[in-house]
Amino acid sequence: MLYKTTQNTPIGNITLCSDGKSIAGLWIENQKYFAQTAKEEMIENADLAVFERAIDWLNRYFAGEMPDISEIPLSPEGSEFRKAVWKVLCAIPYAKVTTYGEIARKISAETGKKTSARAVGGAVGHNPISIIIPCHRVIGANGNLTGYAGGIGLKVRLLEHEKANLSDFFRFNY
Repeated sequence: MLYKTTQNTPIGNITLCSDGKSIAGLWIENQKYFAQTAKEEMIENADLAVFERAIDWLNRYFAGEMPDISEIPLSPEGSEFRKAVWKVLCAIPYAKVTTYGEIARKISAETGKKTSARAVGGAVGHNPISIIIPCHRVIGANGNLTGYAGGIGLKVRLLEHEKANLSDFFRFNY
């Protein structure tokens, strides 16, 4: 059984999803792939302890703190490859970025299998726990600020919030 609650944040409403013990989803209102990994109906229940922990984490994050990802039990649904990519995302420090290609090289080194930046991009784009699993910290080659399910503008806002130096990056205007 899956549960959900909605929380208003400085970037708009987010929906949190839980199996009752861990966070299975965090989606920003109107983001691409919204609730795609929720394979069953989510029942409204704001009284879960894990939701309280996640909301506290988000409140501290938006207040400028740097809460640790390990403070919240996470259980994102996805293939083993996607889970491996999301694990790498969790290791990206606040205000730092990495590229899809760098993640592909890291996964290739760990698995011994050739991994493409495009495949990594697909996994990053389908991250079901936005913000907490920091997919906004991944950029394209040569500093291209691209590829965020919540939109490039929101990606920039989150990186600016974390005080990332964006002076060397660029974004396409779509």
